[in-house]
Amino acid sequence: MITRRKFLERSSWAAGALAMNRNRLIPALSQAETHHPPAAAAAALDPNALAKFVDPLPYPRIAQPDGYRAAPADPHRKAPYYRIAMRETEAKIHRDLKPTCFWTFGSSAPGPTFEARSGEGIWVEWANELPGEHFLPIDHNLHGAEADQPPVRTAIHLHGAKVPPESDGYPEDWFVPGKSRLYYYPNQQDAAMLWYHDHAMGINRLNIYAGLLGTFFIRDDVEDSLHLPQGKAEIPLVLYDRMLTREGQLLYPVSDKPHAPWVPEVFGNAILVNGKLFPYLEVEPRKYRLRLLNASNGRFYHLSFPSGLPFHQIGTDQGLLQAPVPLESLVLAPAERADLIVDFSASRGEQIVLKNDAGAVMQFRVSGNLADDPSSLPAVLRTVPRIPEAEAVRTRWLTLDEYDNGVAEPILMLLNASHWKMPITEKPILNSTEIWTFINPTDDSHPIHLHLVRFQILDRQRYEPWTYQTTGKLKFSGPVVPAEPNEAGWKDTVRADPRMVTRIIVRFEGFAGRYVWHCHILEHEDNEMMRPYEVIAAP
Repeated sequence: MITRRKFLERSSWAAGALAMNRNRLIPALSQAETHHPPAAAAAALDPNALAKFVDPLPYPRIAQPDGYRAAPADPHRKAPYYRIAMRETEAKIHRDLKPTCFWTFGSSAPGPTFEARSGEGIWVEWANELPGEHFLPIDHNLHGAEADQPPVRTAIHLHGAKVPPESDGYPEDWFVPGKSRLYYYPNQQDAAMLWYHDHAMGINRLNIYAGLLGTFFIRDDVEDSLHLPQGKAEIPLVLYDRMLTREGQLLYPVSDKPHAPWVPEVFGNAILVNGKLFPYLEVEPRKYRLRLLNASNGRFYHLSFPSGLPFHQIGTDQGLLQAPVPLESLVLAPAERADLIVDFSASRGEQIVLKNDAGAVMQFRVSGNLADDPSSLPAVLRTVPRIPEAEAVRTRWLTLDEYDNGVAEPILMLLNASHWKMPITEKPILNSTEIWTFINPTDDSHPIHLHLVRFQILDRQRYEPWTYQTTGKLKFSGPVVPAEPNEAGWKDTVRADPRMVTRIIVRFEGFAGRYVWHCHILEHEDNEMMRPYEVIAAP
């Protein structure tokens, strides 16, 4: 668990200003955090007053194509075409609460699940049919959310997808109610769990909080050959926390300072799983494949079974690991995914709770009957060759910066001390390999996501921020720590831990064009811990 310490340091790079780093908790706790504004805390529902495990776990519906269109590279081949509308709707998240207002893809939050095959592209038309006004509070001081911008706008990003830039959901390529965007997803990548969500500049955190998210699975022959649990034994679990009013409506907290209502993180005390609060799932005493996604704005999860039930992680953001990794608990940062195998065969007749530290998330009710289990857990899953460091043609040193107003109040988050509108400084060559080194002087763990690409984590190492910020030299204060075994596959989001230097190695494959990299704590991203980068076609 990542802890919080008060820590103020002089910043030497922000145009000579005395900027201060603010270090905050990125908790794994499930109870309400006390740093929310008092008004929000007073108005919030205490979910622990509700009965637990009275609602069955829902499954998002599978998206069905509305027709077919010619594929871009091969006009003779027809690719499935989907039209997905964003709408305002209501859904019951708990038996004892009134229906909650959400913005959704289709008619549910999470939205419909896409099932696609590797190498078989699809078209998706994302249609904005939302109301003309936002029902969550917009901070017009944030870049891209100024008062002269439309209050409701969306830009849809398929997180983890290798797509051409015009289909990536660039934050400034938003569209308003009554408009749509047609994107093509080639799916030229390994089997993996991706997810789609809003990415509109300045209000991304609000749109996702409102419910604009869903899952996207790519399948391939390697995955098929492993005979992993499938069908009813493969369970998507989309986790996201929310604050609720006593009437069961979404409550998004704001600062008590009217000139700057933005808050640095939002941690809800109600953890939803596939849109339900404290759901249960009836399972058989056999192996199950749990496909987890952390879709929270800022919460890190620390998941385990209090019964001590062990499990194996077989995959991460970008697909299967080389071999299963046995675990007793799992840390999942915002936007990360985990592919787990849990064997309930020794738990016949039991009720097993999945918990997040001290709090319950959901319950598994294991049948007392014998169950047939044709699935397997292979010792080898797929080959994941390591990218040699010698292949890198460039190493980039990139800082993760937080600035205060001098009294430990957050005002700004930047990457490499650069605002969004500054000239692009990261311009890798198509098909080249680079090492990106993230230097984090704060006490926040920042989940850093790069669009377009997959990468591998090299290592982390503790350093002395004060020395670096005053002299520009890295002075390490701890050993090099390689990636954990369950991080040793392909990733698209990396946890850059506090006061650590985190290195990743990236091949910039697929397409030339403009993309973004950013912190996936959504409140950080919106103010404005996000930067464009451009993949340049080789001469």
